[in-house]
Amino acid sequence: VTEQHNPAGLSYTYDYQKNAVAITDSLTRREVLHTEGEGGLKRVIKEEQADGSAITREFDNAGRMVAMTDAAGRKTGYRLNISSGNVTEIVTPDGRSVRFSYNDQRQLISTTGTDGLRSQQAFDNRGRLTEEKSRSGDITRYFYDDPDNELPSAIEDATGSRKQMTWSRYGQLLTLTDCSGYQTRYEYNRFGQVTALHQEEGLSQYRAYDERGRLVSQQDSAGHETRYEYNIAGDLTAVIHPDGSRQTTEYDAAGHPVSTTEGGLTRQMEYDAAGRVTRLVNENGA
Repeated sequence: VTEQHNPAGLSYTYDYQKNAVAITDSLTRREVLHTEGEGGLKRVIKEEQADGSAITREFDNAGRMVAMTDAAGRKTGYRLNISSGNVTEIVTPDGRSVRFSYNDQRQLISTTGTDGLRSQQAFDNRGRLTEEKSRSGDITRYFYDDPDNELPSAIEDATGSRKQMTWSRYGQLLTLTDCSGYQTRYEYNRFGQVTALHQEEGLSQYRAYDERGRLVSQQDSAGHETRYEYNIAGDLTAVIHPDGSRQTTEYDAAGHPVSTTEGGLTRQMEYDAAGRVTRLVNENGA
């Protein structure tokens, strides 16, 4: 790929060299990715940003990242299990560390924070989560009604309260019943998006989407509807509230919001070449 165009109107050109790729957009912002290694072990070891800052990375002989230094020069280290490659410790720039432990299936079973407090997880012989213990000692348990189900049929919190769930064959939540027996039902479209939520006492909420899967309207249990509009790039341009009032947003060619208007009041933003806000004018003109 030597050139790419996105829906917002920006274009990108790629200049490939032996150990670097230079990416320049149509706003003349330039980013350089420096690489090291060959074939499947080629890794990006340095990112030069458009604003002149840089992020660097270090890798071991297996191509796994072992350290990263951010644009401010702060270095974070990653210690790995030699055989599994799992991260066993993260050393923060100030020298403190977070440690991780895993079971034989390489599932995370404990995390010890920089303060020494530990959270833990337990799994059954099928690899399903059965228990979580928080840093404060609270325990949450997960139950399954069938040996072949990967999703829990019930969850019990630290107080002993239990909620029950049923799922579709696609893994979608169909019903959720809380500890008091209050049930909520869910409906979905063919793309897996929630279209309706039915609660007790006949209260329902509805959602509608366009052909690109974007939310275009939602109706609350009182029948109040909120609608949403988008530009061709998919950016949200307007929110129409149930009372008919509108909140509108305009964007520049790079997709940055440059103005937001609601109730006759407008807030404006300006950006530099790196996409950072350089000027903000509030609704009162300040």
